[in-house]
Amino acid sequence: MKKIIAAITLAQAAFVMPAFAADYTIGAAFPMSGPNAEYGEVFGSAANMAADHINADKKLSGKLTVVYEDSQGLPAQGVIAANKLINVSKVPYALSAFTGVSKAVAPIGARTKTVMVNGGGVGPDLASLGDYFWNVIPLVDFEVRAITPYLVKEKGLKKIALIYVDDPLGQSVVSELGKELKANGGELVGSFSIPTTQQQFSGVAARVRDTKPDAVYFATYGNQQVQLVKQLRDNGISQPLVSYSAASLPSMMALPEAKGLIFTGQQMEWNKDDAKAMRLYNDYKAKYNKEPGAYVVNYYNSVLLFAELAAALEKAGKPVTGENLLAQRKATATFPFVGATVSFAPNGTIQSPIQINEIVGEGNSKVLKVIK
Repeated sequence: MKKIIAAITLAQAAFVMPAFAADYTIGAAFPMSGPNAEYGEVFGSAANMAADHINADKKLSGKLTVVYEDSQGLPAQGVIAANKLINVSKVPYALSAFTGVSKAVAPIGARTKTVMVNGGGVGPDLASLGDYFWNVIPLVDFEVRAITPYLVKEKGLKKIALIYVDDPLGQSVVSELGKELKANGGELVGSFSIPTTQQQFSGVAARVRDTKPDAVYFATYGNQQVQLVKQLRDNGISQPLVSYSAASLPSMMALPEAKGLIFTGQQMEWNKDDAKAMRLYNDYKAKYNKEPGAYVVNYYNSVLLFAELAAALEKAGKPVTGENLLAQRKATATFPFVGATVSFAPNGTIQSPIQINEIVGEGNSKVLKVIK
Protein backbone atom coordinates (compact mmCIF):
# COMPACT_ATOMS: atom_id res chain seq x y z
CA MET A 1 0.00 0.00 0.00
CA LYS A 2 2.86 2.37 0.85
CA LYS A 3 4.41 1.67 -2.55
CA ILE A 4 1.14 2.54 -4.28
CA ILE A 5 0.82 5.82 -2.33
CA ALA A 6 4.46 6.69 -3.09
CA ALA A 7 3.88 6.03 -6.78
CA ILE A 8 0.80 8.27 -6.79
CA THR A 9 2.71 11.02 -4.98
CA LEU A 10 5.52 10.86 -7.53
CA ALA A 11 3.04 10.96 -10.38
CA GLN A 12 1.35 14.01 -8.87
CA ALA A 13 4.72 15.74 -8.45
CA ALA A 14 5.61 15.02 -12.05
CA PHE A 15 2.25 16.42 -13.14
CA VAL A 16 2.74 19.79 -11.43
CA MET A 17 6.38 20.22 -12.44
CA PRO A 18 6.99 22.35 -15.57
CA ALA A 19 6.77 20.26 -18.71
CA PHE A 20 9.90 21.92 -20.10
CA ALA A 21 12.46 22.52 -17.38
CA ALA A 22 15.47 22.25 -19.67
CA ASP A 23 17.97 25.04 -20.19
CA TYR A 24 17.73 27.05 -23.40
CA THR A 25 20.44 28.05 -25.85
CA ILE A 26 20.02 30.67 -28.55
CA GLY A 27 22.70 31.78 -30.97
CA ALA A 28 24.22 34.92 -32.45
CA ALA A 29 26.25 35.30 -35.66
CA PHE A 30 28.07 38.57 -34.94
CA PRO A 31 31.34 40.12 -36.18
CA MET A 32 33.69 39.25 -33.33
CA SER A 33 36.91 39.95 -35.25
CA GLY A 34 38.05 42.13 -38.14
CA PRO A 35 37.22 45.79 -38.89
CA ASN A 36 33.61 45.44 -37.68
CA ALA A 37 34.35 43.79 -34.34
CA GLU A 38 33.17 46.88 -32.46
CA TYR A 39 29.64 46.09 -33.61
CA GLY A 40 29.93 42.54 -32.27
CA GLU A 41 31.02 43.87 -28.88
CA VAL A 42 28.05 46.24 -28.70
CA PHE A 43 25.53 43.65 -29.93
CA GLY A 44 26.87 40.95 -27.61
CA SER A 45 26.87 43.20 -24.56
CA ALA A 46 23.15 43.78 -25.08
CA ALA A 47 22.29 40.12 -25.66
CA ASN A 48 24.24 39.03 -22.58
CA MET A 49 22.57 41.63 -20.38
CA ALA A 50 19.14 40.53 -21.58
CA ALA A 51 19.96 36.90 -20.77
CA ASP A 52 21.20 37.94 -17.31
CA HIS A 53 17.96 39.81 -16.62
CA ILE A 54 15.79 36.97 -17.91
CA ASN A 55 17.63 34.43 -15.76
CA ALA A 56 17.51 36.67 -12.69
CA ASP A 57 13.74 37.05 -13.14
CA LYS A 58 13.31 33.28 -13.74
CA LYS A 59 11.29 34.16 -16.80
CA LEU A 60 11.83 30.64 -18.13
CA SER A 61 11.85 27.27 -16.40
CA GLY A 62 15.53 26.78 -17.23
CA LYS A 63 18.61 28.95 -17.75
CA LEU A 64 19.00 30.93 -20.97
CA THR A 65 22.44 31.09 -22.61
CA VAL A 66 23.57 32.92 -25.75
CA VAL A 67 26.31 31.24 -27.81
CA TYR A 68 28.29 33.22 -30.37
CA GLU A 69 29.91 32.47 -33.72
CA ASP A 70 32.05 34.96 -35.59
CA SER A 71 30.51 36.20 -38.85
CA GLN A 72 33.27 38.80 -39.32
CA GLY A 73 30.51 40.89 -40.93
CA LEU A 74 31.01 38.86 -44.14
CA PRO A 75 28.31 36.82 -45.92
CA ALA A 76 30.41 33.70 -46.51
CA GLN A 77 31.65 33.61 -42.92
CA GLY A 78 28.12 34.33 -41.75
CA VAL A 79 26.89 31.20 -43.49
CA ILE A 80 29.55 29.14 -41.71
CA ALA A 81 28.58 30.72 -38.38
CA ALA A 82 24.85 30.12 -38.93
CA ASN A 83 25.37 26.49 -39.93
CA LYS A 84 27.44 25.87 -36.82
CA LEU A 85 24.82 27.46 -34.57
CA ILE A 86 22.04 25.38 -36.11
CA ASN A 87 23.80 22.05 -36.70
CA VAL A 88 26.19 21.94 -33.73
CA SER A 89 24.63 24.14 -31.04
CA LYS A 90 21.09 23.15 -32.15
CA VAL A 91 19.62 26.60 -31.57
CA PRO A 92 15.99 27.29 -32.59
CA TYR A 93 16.57 31.05 -32.60
CA ALA A 94 19.60 33.06 -33.74
CA LEU A 95 20.52 36.73 -33.90
CA SER A 96 21.93 38.19 -37.09
CA ALA A 97 23.44 41.51 -38.17
CA PHE A 98 24.58 43.32 -41.33
CA THR A 99 22.54 43.36 -44.53
CA GLY A 100 24.82 41.11 -46.59
CA VAL A 101 25.21 38.56 -43.80
CA SER A 102 21.50 38.54 -43.08
CA LYS A 103 20.61 37.92 -46.72
CA ALA A 104 23.07 35.04 -46.79
CA VAL A 105 21.83 33.31 -43.64
CA ALA A 106 18.09 33.83 -44.12
CA PRO A 107 17.70 30.86 -46.52
CA ILE A 108 19.39 28.61 -43.95
CA GLY A 109 16.86 29.69 -41.33
CA ALA A 110 13.97 29.11 -43.73
CA ARG A 111 15.23 25.65 -44.72
CA THR A 112 15.83 24.48 -41.14
CA LYS A 113 12.86 26.37 -39.62
CA THR A 114 15.20 28.36 -37.39
CA VAL A 115 14.15 31.89 -36.49
CA MET A 116 16.70 34.55 -37.49
CA VAL A 117 16.35 37.98 -35.86
CA ASN A 118 18.12 41.07 -37.18
CA GLY A 119 18.69 44.13 -35.02
CA GLY A 120 21.50 45.80 -36.97
CA GLY A 121 21.21 45.37 -40.75
CA VAL A 122 19.02 47.96 -42.45
CA GLY A 123 18.81 47.07 -46.15
CA PRO A 124 15.18 47.42 -47.32
CA ASP A 125 15.15 43.96 -48.89
CA LEU A 126 15.55 42.44 -45.41
CA ALA A 127 11.79 42.89 -45.14
CA SER A 128 11.21 40.17 -47.74
CA LEU A 129 13.35 37.23 -46.60
CA GLY A 130 10.55 34.95 -45.47
CA ASP A 131 8.61 33.95 -42.37
CA TYR A 132 11.65 32.86 -40.35
CA PHE A 133 13.54 36.15 -40.76
CA TRP A 134 12.44 38.99 -38.44
CA ASN A 135 13.64 42.59 -38.10
CA VAL A 136 13.47 44.51 -34.81
CA ILE A 137 15.04 47.61 -36.39
CA PRO A 138 13.56 50.13 -38.86
CA LEU A 139 15.15 49.61 -42.26
CA VAL A 140 17.20 52.22 -44.08
CA ASP A 141 14.50 53.22 -46.55
CA PHE A 142 12.56 54.62 -43.58
CA GLU A 143 15.68 56.45 -42.39
CA VAL A 144 16.31 58.01 -45.81
CA ARG A 145 12.66 59.00 -46.23
CA ALA A 146 12.72 60.67 -42.81
CA ILE A 147 15.87 62.74 -43.24
CA THR A 148 15.61 63.87 -46.87
CA PRO A 149 12.79 66.43 -46.37
CA TYR A 150 14.61 67.69 -43.28
CA LEU A 151 17.84 68.27 -45.22
CA VAL A 152 16.25 69.82 -48.29
CA LYS A 153 13.31 71.79 -46.92
CA GLU A 154 14.37 72.67 -43.39
CA LYS A 155 18.16 72.96 -43.70
CA GLY A 156 18.32 74.10 -47.33
CA LEU A 157 20.84 71.37 -48.21
CA LYS A 158 19.58 70.55 -51.69
CA LYS A 159 22.70 69.27 -53.45
CA ILE A 160 23.83 66.01 -51.88
CA ALA A 161 26.89 63.91 -52.73
CA LEU A 162 26.80 60.26 -51.69
CA ILE A 163 29.64 57.93 -50.72
CA TYR A 164 28.47 54.36 -50.32
CA VAL A 165 30.00 50.99 -49.68
CA ASP A 166 29.60 48.61 -52.60
CA ASP A 167 27.39 46.00 -50.97
CA PRO A 168 23.62 45.42 -50.63
CA LEU A 169 23.29 48.13 -47.97
CA GLY A 170 25.08 50.80 -49.99
CA GLN A 171 23.30 49.90 -53.22
CA SER A 172 19.90 50.25 -51.55
CA VAL A 173 20.83 53.71 -50.22
CA VAL A 174 21.85 54.88 -53.73
CA SER A 175 18.42 53.99 -55.07
CA GLU A 176 16.43 55.34 -52.14
CA LEU A 177 18.34 58.61 -51.66
CA GLY A 178 18.22 59.55 -55.33
CA LYS A 179 14.49 58.94 -55.47
CA GLU A 180 13.74 60.84 -52.25
CA LEU A 181 15.91 63.83 -53.16
CA LYS A 182 14.12 64.21 -56.48
CA ALA A 183 10.71 63.94 -54.78
CA ASN A 184 11.64 66.69 -52.29
CA GLY A 185 13.21 69.16 -54.70
CA GLY A 186 16.81 68.16 -54.08
CA GLU A 187 19.49 66.62 -56.28
CA LEU A 188 21.99 63.79 -56.00
CA VAL A 189 24.99 65.56 -57.52
CA GLY A 190 27.30 62.58 -57.35
CA SER A 191 27.46 59.02 -56.02
CA PHE A 192 30.78 57.32 -55.33
CA SER A 193 31.13 53.65 -54.46
CA ILE A 194 33.94 52.29 -52.31
CA PRO A 195 34.94 48.64 -51.71
CA THR A 196 34.22 47.22 -48.25
CA THR A 197 37.97 46.95 -47.58
CA GLN A 198 39.04 50.46 -48.68
CA GLN A 199 40.74 52.62 -46.04
CA GLN A 200 42.26 55.46 -48.09
CA PHE A 201 39.84 58.17 -49.25
CA SER A 202 41.80 61.20 -50.48
CA GLY A 203 40.85 60.39 -54.07
CA VAL A 204 37.18 60.06 -53.18
CA ALA A 205 37.34 63.35 -51.29
CA ALA A 206 38.71 65.12 -54.37
CA ARG A 207 35.87 63.77 -56.52
CA VAL A 208 33.31 64.82 -53.93
CA ARG A 209 34.77 68.35 -53.79
CA ASP A 210 34.32 68.65 -57.56
CA THR A 211 30.55 68.18 -57.21
CA LYS A 212 30.31 71.25 -54.92
CA PRO A 213 27.67 69.64 -52.68
CA ASP A 214 25.71 71.30 -49.89
CA ALA A 215 26.17 68.16 -47.79
CA VAL A 216 27.78 64.72 -48.03
CA TYR A 217 25.83 61.58 -47.13
CA PHE A 218 27.85 58.43 -46.47
CA ALA A 219 26.57 54.87 -46.18
CA THR A 220 29.25 52.61 -44.76
CA TYR A 221 30.01 51.15 -41.34
CA GLY A 222 32.58 50.06 -38.79
CA ASN A 223 36.15 51.29 -38.82
CA GLN A 224 35.78 52.27 -42.47
CA GLN A 225 33.28 55.01 -41.63
CA VAL A 226 35.60 56.42 -38.96
CA GLN A 227 38.50 56.60 -41.42
CA LEU A 228 36.24 58.10 -44.08
CA VAL A 229 35.06 60.94 -41.85
CA LYS A 230 38.60 61.74 -40.66
CA GLN A 231 39.96 61.82 -44.21
CA LEU A 232 37.07 63.81 -45.65
CA ARG A 233 37.76 66.53 -43.09
CA ASP A 234 41.54 66.27 -43.61
CA ASN A 235 41.04 66.69 -47.36
CA GLY A 236 39.00 69.87 -47.20
CA ILE A 237 35.42 68.62 -47.10
CA SER A 238 33.85 71.17 -44.75
CA GLN A 239 30.21 70.65 -45.70
CA PRO A 240 27.82 68.94 -43.26
CA LEU A 241 28.17 65.17 -43.09
CA VAL A 242 25.08 62.97 -42.91
CA SER A 243 24.60 59.25 -42.33
CA TYR A 244 22.26 56.56 -41.03
CA SER A 245 22.07 54.59 -37.79
CA ALA A 246 25.50 52.90 -38.19
CA ALA A 247 27.09 56.24 -37.26
CA SER A 248 25.90 55.81 -33.68
CA LEU A 249 28.87 53.60 -32.78
CA PRO A 250 30.91 54.82 -29.78
CA SER A 251 34.06 55.22 -31.91
CA MET A 252 32.24 57.61 -34.24
CA MET A 253 30.52 59.50 -31.44
CA ALA A 254 33.91 60.16 -29.80
CA LEU A 255 35.66 61.21 -33.03
CA PRO A 256 36.52 64.96 -33.00
CA GLU A 257 36.09 65.22 -36.78
CA ALA A 258 32.55 63.84 -36.46
CA LYS A 259 31.28 66.79 -34.43
CA GLY A 260 28.23 68.20 -36.20
CA LEU A 261 27.52 64.97 -38.09
CA ILE A 262 23.79 64.39 -38.58
CA PHE A 263 22.50 60.83 -38.45
CA THR A 264 19.21 59.00 -38.20
CA GLY A 265 18.04 56.11 -36.07
CA GLN A 266 14.97 54.80 -34.37
CA GLN A 267 13.42 56.94 -31.65
CA MET A 268 15.08 56.46 -28.27
CA GLU A 269 13.18 57.63 -25.23
CA TRP A 270 14.21 56.68 -21.69
CA ASN A 271 10.97 57.03 -19.79
CA LYS A 272 11.62 57.08 -16.05
CA ASP A 273 8.19 55.51 -15.53
CA ASP A 274 9.20 52.51 -17.65
CA ALA A 275 10.84 50.13 -15.17
CA LYS A 276 12.10 47.79 -17.88
CA ALA A 277 13.77 50.59 -19.84
CA MET A 278 15.35 52.12 -16.75
CA ARG A 279 16.67 48.74 -15.65
CA LEU A 280 18.51 48.37 -18.95
CA TYR A 281 19.70 51.98 -18.90
CA ASN A 282 21.00 51.89 -15.33
CA ASP A 283 22.55 48.42 -15.45
CA TYR A 284 24.22 49.04 -18.81
CA LYS A 285 25.64 52.39 -17.77
CA ALA A 286 26.91 50.92 -14.51
CA LYS A 287 28.64 48.03 -16.28
CA TYR A 288 30.01 49.78 -19.39
CA ASN A 289 30.15 53.44 -18.28
CA LYS A 290 28.16 54.55 -21.32
CA GLU A 291 24.55 55.00 -22.27
CA PRO A 292 22.92 52.18 -24.23
CA GLY A 293 22.30 53.17 -27.84
CA ALA A 294 19.80 51.90 -30.38
CA TYR A 295 21.78 48.76 -31.19
CA VAL A 296 21.90 47.82 -27.51
CA VAL A 297 18.14 48.28 -27.25
CA ASN A 298 17.55 46.23 -30.41
CA TYR A 299 19.55 43.19 -29.35
CA TYR A 300 18.33 43.37 -25.78
CA ASN A 301 14.79 43.32 -27.18
CA SER A 302 15.68 40.47 -29.54
CA VAL A 303 16.60 38.23 -26.61
CA LEU A 304 13.64 39.49 -24.61
CA LEU A 305 11.41 38.53 -27.54
CA PHE A 306 12.67 34.94 -27.39
CA ALA A 307 11.93 34.78 -23.68
CA GLU A 308 8.39 36.14 -24.15
CA LEU A 309 7.64 33.59 -26.86
CA ALA A 310 9.31 30.67 -25.09
CA ALA A 311 7.49 31.44 -21.82
CA ALA A 312 4.17 31.40 -23.68
CA LEU A 313 5.05 28.08 -25.29
CA GLU A 314 6.01 26.61 -21.92
CA LYS A 315 2.69 27.73 -20.49
CA ALA A 316 0.88 26.06 -23.40
CA GLY A 317 2.90 22.85 -22.96
CA LYS A 318 4.55 23.16 -26.38
CA PRO A 319 8.22 22.57 -27.21
CA VAL A 320 10.33 25.61 -28.01
CA THR A 321 11.12 25.04 -31.67
CA GLY A 322 11.59 27.53 -34.46
CA GLU A 323 8.27 26.52 -35.97
CA ASN A 324 6.42 27.04 -32.67
CA LEU A 325 8.21 30.34 -32.00
CA LEU A 326 7.02 31.62 -35.39
CA ALA A 327 3.45 30.49 -34.74
CA GLN A 328 3.48 32.10 -31.28
CA ARG A 329 4.78 35.40 -32.68
CA LYS A 330 2.03 35.46 -35.27
CA ALA A 331 -0.55 34.70 -32.58
CA THR A 332 0.66 37.53 -30.30
CA ALA A 333 -0.70 41.01 -30.98
CA THR A 334 1.92 43.09 -29.16
CA PHE A 335 5.21 42.74 -27.32
CA PRO A 336 6.45 44.82 -24.35
CA PHE A 337 9.82 45.90 -25.73
CA VAL A 338 12.11 48.34 -23.97
CA GLY A 339 11.02 51.79 -25.03
CA ALA A 340 7.73 50.82 -26.62
CA THR A 341 5.06 48.20 -27.02
CA VAL A 342 5.44 46.95 -30.60
CA SER A 343 3.71 44.75 -33.10
CA PHE A 344 5.09 42.98 -36.15
CA ALA A 345 3.95 43.60 -39.70
CA PRO A 346 3.07 40.45 -41.68
CA ASN A 347 6.57 40.50 -43.20
CA GLY A 348 8.17 40.17 -39.74
CA THR A 349 9.42 43.76 -39.48
CA ILE A 350 8.60 46.37 -36.85
CA GLN A 351 8.29 50.04 -37.66
CA SER A 352 9.32 52.89 -35.41
CA PRO A 353 9.44 56.69 -35.40
CA ILE A 354 12.78 57.93 -36.76
CA GLN A 355 14.96 60.28 -34.77
CA ILE A 356 17.34 62.78 -36.40
CA ASN A 357 20.42 63.36 -34.25
CA GLU A 358 23.55 65.51 -34.28
CA ILE A 359 26.90 64.54 -32.76
CA VAL A 360 27.87 67.31 -30.36
CA GLY A 361 31.25 65.94 -29.26
CA GLU A 362 32.81 63.93 -26.45
CA GLY A 363 30.69 60.88 -27.21
CA ASN A 364 27.38 62.69 -27.02
CA SER A 365 24.58 63.55 -29.43
CA LYS A 366 21.40 65.60 -29.30
CA VAL A 367 18.02 65.03 -30.90
CA LEU A 368 17.15 67.46 -33.66
CA LYS A 369 13.76 66.10 -34.65
CA VAL A 370 11.54 63.03 -34.41
CA ILE A 371 9.71 61.93 -37.57
CA LYS A 372 6.61 59.90 -36.77
